[in-house]
Amino acid sequence: MGQLSIETSRFGTVQTDEDLVITLVKPILGFENLRKFCLLEREESDPFMWLQSLDEPEVAFVVLNPTLFYPDYLVETHPRELEDIDCSDLSKIETYVIVTVAENPKNVTVNLQGPVLINIENRRAKQLVMVNSHYSVAQPLFTTDEKDISTRQVEVSRV
Repeated sequence: MGQLSIETSRFGTVQTDEDLVITLVKPILGFENLRKFCLLEREESDPFMWLQSLDEPEVAFVVLNPTLFYPDYLVETHPRELEDIDCSDLSKIETYVIVTVAENPKNVTVNLQGPVLINIENRRAKQLVMVNSHYSVAQPLFTTDEKDISTRQVEVSRV
């Protein structure tokens, strides 16, 4: 496929490969009308990324791989939850959490209870709500002593 030009309110016009468009089959809570997204990586905001809406250019969520700050983060899900994104191979899932940005970095939080799961083979995604989870929807981000935030994978397990 070809390149797609995306008009955004934050970054102006950006290009992405059409093959990288993400379709949310179970949308982000409160944004049920937004289904098409892409992940934007910006050098100046690494390790944070932007989940940019293609439906509404002014909507973009700051996201990150949760294991960069929470190395033991575990998504427990029932196999039927993965059917929504046509995934049977757990190694084909990328996991991101939505970041709530605050002026004071001590007040930055992440939603560990509602991760976004992306099937990297077909680009189908969903926000999973882990109902019986000990994780918080507003977990402070900068509370760990973890220094090594190299690339890690989130473990997804079936329950």
